[in-house]
Amino acid sequence: MNSFYYSPTHNQGITKTISVTSGKGGVGKSSMVANMALQMAREGKRVLILDGDWGMANIDIMFGVRSRYTVEDVVKGRKELKDVIVEVAPGVDLIPGGQGLYDLQHIDTLMRRYLLDQVGTLEGLYDVMLIDTAPGIADNVLYLNSAAQEICIILGPDPASLTDAYSLIKVLHQKQRETRFSIMCNQVTDEIDALRIFKRLDDVASQFLCVRLKYIGFVPFDPELRKATKSQQLVVLSRPMSVSGQAIQGIAQKLSGFRELRESKGGMQFFWEQMMGVA
Repeated sequence: MNSFYYSPTHNQGITKTISVTSGKGGVGKSSMVANMALQMAREGKRVLILDGDWGMANIDIMFGVRSRYTVEDVVKGRKELKDVIVEVAPGVDLIPGGQGLYDLQHIDTLMRRYLLDQVGTLEGLYDVMLIDTAPGIADNVLYLNSAAQEICIILGPDPASLTDAYSLIKVLHQKQRETRFSIMCNQVTDEIDALRIFKRLDDVASQFLCVRLKYIGFVPFDPELRKATKSQQLVVLSRPMSVSGQAIQGIAQKLSGFRELRESKGGMQFFWEQMMGVA
């Protein structure tokens, strides 16, 4: 068994909120979120994951944990937020998703205030919050992405992945006025392949949209990653020296250490206010 180093840090600042999203399913988004969260914790970060893919919420399963409650229980008034947060690994906590995320847009003012008060107690307890969104351009996906400080889009080698990623960027730009996106390529042959895919997206985006795309790295196709995922293991822990494990570690370091925070966006409190239509 590999040793797992966790050194807690005392975070006095604003929690960085990073959405991880994609134009289509099947690009390994949830696996990337779980592995990056584990790696960030390994580097001493305190990480909170929000499972925002309420149609296919499965982050807890990836950590071998079964969640009893979800954010839906909070929205319905059955539980407090602290009651649904579950520790899935040393330094990594999870807010299980559920359809309640969609209901956040429709709760009454009293419940809105009550939930925001609970969220306020979490600010500063975490260095990073990773939001795993559903794929596509549904309203709840747009809300989750636009509320985060950093939007990380995952591309796969499938041409449809590139087309759908462009559609997502276009809708986020036109509807939510988003202008900056981080791009990561997954399941590609090598970095030449990754940069080729990124350039195709960047060329089209810069031609038709006023946005800035930032390439943050790639994860190569790796049988070790597939094997780990099938056996419900996380590759950064079970095979940290594999090519995919090393690549994910590098991307996690970039994302957790990014400096270009959106001036118009705050941390966790702002994220939830946006989600509830307060801000």
